[in-house]
Amino acid sequence: MAQLTCKDVSLGYEGHVILSGLNFSVSAGNYLCIVGENGSGKSTLMKTILGLQKPLGGSITFGDGLQNNEIGYLPQQTQVQKDFPATVWEIVLSGCQARAGRRPYYNKEEKALARENMDKMNVSQFARRCYRELSGGQQQRVLLARALCATRKLLLLDEPVTGLDPKVTLEMYQLIEQLNREDRVTVIMISHDIVSAVKYASHILHIGHEVFFGPTQDYLQSALARRFLTVEGGDQNA
Repeated sequence: MAQLTCKDVSLGYEGHVILSGLNFSVSAGNYLCIVGENGSGKSTLMKTILGLQKPLGGSITFGDGLQNNEIGYLPQQTQVQKDFPATVWEIVLSGCQARAGRRPYYNKEEKALARENMDKMNVSQFARRCYRELSGGQQQRVLLARALCATRKLLLLDEPVTGLDPKVTLEMYQLIEQLNREDRVTVIMISHDIVSAVKYASHILHIGHEVFFGPTQDYLQSALARRFLTVEGGDQNA
């Protein structure tokens, strides 16, 4: 059963349609990369999946027992967020907020989950450090640990390697691949890096003037992929 199904979805804002007639589905264990040109609607699609805005048409439904409050989300960071004056522990634990519901405190199971995910992301040694004192790569690991506290099923990642140096970028890609392969966490990631997208993803959703959805191997055989992959380094400025 699909965890997420988008049927005839139209995307946009303030009545302005960016993309219409979008159809795709994501099953448990998939690793979907969303690629495309600037302004094609990638971030708008992610906001719509998260319920932050409504589709202008069509439907987005969840299955396989997934609720829309059980999605782990790692957004693009603003400078204000990078300077957030909280400890690493406080930020990671806040990922359990949906689990806590109306309770004004986190229980021992939620605290244990936060510790487990900090260990998994190798940030436990920073627990009492202020978040804004960390490097960009360390901050992204913290936010990934936080997102994992919200879900064991589905992660939405909005360009998680932006601004990171090549070494840290590779480490982040490997972490995400490990979560998908070993922990069977479904991944939906927006990426401007098509070369890395086709290396790691099981499926590609390419949106823009043309739309493709399907397994990565099928995408690699398409004329659309060949055009984009001829750009040096795979940088589409998407």
